[in-house]
Order: sequence, then C-alpha cells, then structure tokens
Amino acid sequence: MRIIFWGTPEYSVKSLEVLKNFDHDIVAVITQPDKKRSRGNKLIPSPVKEYATNEGIPVFTPEKIKNNIQFIRKLKELSCDLFIVIAYGKILPKEILDIPKYKSWNAHASLLPRWRGAAPIQWSILEGDEFTGVGIMKMEEGLDTGDVLVEEQIKIESNENLQTLTKRLSHLSSKLLLKAVTEIEKNKNRGINHLLKKQIDYPRKIKYARMINKADFLINWENTSTDIYRKISALYPRASSTFKHKNIKIIKIKILTTDEIKDNNYKIVSNKFEPGFIIGFIENEGIIITTKTDPILLLEAKIEGKRVSSKNQLIQQLNPVIGQKFSD
Repeated sequence: MRIIFWGTPEYSVKSLEVLKNFDHDIVAVITQPDKKRSRGNKLIPSPVKEYATNEGIPVFTPEKIKNNIQFIRKLKELSCDLFIVIAYGKILPKEILDIPKYKSWNAHASLLPRWRGAAPIQWSILEGDEFTGVGIMKMEEGLDTGDVLVEEQIKIESNENLQTLTKRLSHLSSKLLLKAVTEIEKNKNRGINHLLKKQIDYPRKIKYARMINKADFLINWENTSTDIYRKISALYPRASSTFKHKNIKIIKIKILTTDEIKDNNYKIVSNKFEPGFIIGFIENEGIIITTKTDPILLLEAKIEGKRVSSKNQLIQQLNPVIGQKFSD
C-alpha cells in the first residue's frame, strides 16, 4: 500500500517503523515544523522527522495545512492509498482526509468514545480508569468521532505513569495499525464498511481529553492523596509544587495509610495540620506531607537547578522543618 504518514512525537515513531519494515511504501511523512527546544534556540526536528530523514523518506513540514492550495495539490499528486495519522498535532480538514483512495485512518490512544481529544493517556490516569487501549479509526471532520476498524484494551497498572503507559500504547498502536492496514488491503475490492464498528456510547460515556495546560502541573495539596498520586503519575515527570520559592518537580510519592504508619512506628507529629504541611521524615526514605486524606511520603523530586534526588539527599537539599508548609 502507498501510504503518507502523519505524526510528530516519539509516540508515533514505532508505528512508522513497523509500517515501513513490513514493506509498505511510505511515500512521504508529514510532521510539525522544527521547533526551538533548547536554551541556545537551536531548531530541533520532531522525532518522526528525524526517523524519516535517517530512512531516506521524503518529509514535509507545512506551517499550515488548511487552505494551503500548493500543499494539497502535492498530496494529490503523490497518489496514495492511505493516510495514516498518529499524534500529528493539527486537525485535518475534509478536503485532505478525502484525498487517499482508501481514506484516512487514525490510531487513537483510548477506548473511544471515552477520551476523545488531545491528551487521552494523561486523562485516563488522572481519572483513575482501570483500562485504556487503542482504536484504529476512520477519520472524519468531527473530533475522534469516526467508526472503529480495530480495537484492543489493556489494563492500567497501579504503578503506571505517563511514560510507561505511553510506551505500551505506542507499541499497541503499531501492532493494531499493521493489522488494520492488512484488513484494508485485503478488502480493498469490496470495501470495508461491513467491518467498521460504531463507537460505543454505553458503558463508555463520552469524555473529552482536553490539552494539558501549565496550571494542571501544579499540585494542590488540598486534594486527596489518591488524586495527588494520579496527577504525579499522569503528568510524569512534570507535576510540581513550590518550596522556598523554588519549583520542585515531584517525581515519586507513596501514600501512607493509617495502618502503615502504625505498623512501621513512623515518628510523625499529630495529623492536626491542614493539607500541605510537613509532619515528619523517614530516614533514608523521604518527607511526609499532609493532604486532604492520607499523608504522602515524598520519595523523589527534582529541585530547580539540580538533578533528581531522593532519600537523605532530598531531605538535605530541601532542609525542611516539621510544621513548615510545603508550598509558597
């Protein structure tokens, strides 16, 4: 099959690699323009562009795609069977989606219609979903509303974070895309409409995974310990707090239940403090901080201007005092 691949982040690379290695003809790659991602303002290519360039695949990085007559004309000239779209970063208009012979297909990292939108992996963890997955969907103008050709779910493990779950879903996307392209190719003479499934509204309620914004990264210690744990996992490694006027990225915590505190004879002051206060230390482990519910044990953090630290090093670097508020 002649394929144009649309994608930008590292998440998309595995699928591009699998399609290419399965002898599909990757005619071109469309990705976001190079961006300034370093202190020296050096332009850095996207991971997808970097892979495609190394493999000798033609790359296009249009600044805009809507009403870009010259770009649209070029897409038509390439005469493709399929567009495969994974985390490209822009919504494709109908005039582009309808160009390929067998239309445009997207690998979406959720169990649709739950978590339509830009940040499905983050929101599945933030909301405490037990399962997530990947669906290969026929694209239309609506936001992730097309019929699904192939789908598979996986369990979200209790110790899962954004990094680990993203990696698992990236591999699943590549596997399901290969399966979907094979099905499309096998049924190209009689069509595949009979294989498509409408998105299930029940028991999966429609949920929208809006983009994560800067304010989302700040930890609110007045939330429950479970909500704080989920935020740190879902936004890993960027969830943060402030302490002594410095930004502290919270990398790893542990929820301390009442029974655990009692069984381990942890020496902490009374839990009379409001949420967000330091109530104890555990030598060679970390700092205990109150929340709306159970206290948490801060195990790893990255202090502004320093590397990730843990255990006694973390305690020494922060130099906290019992009864001190862990936020400015």
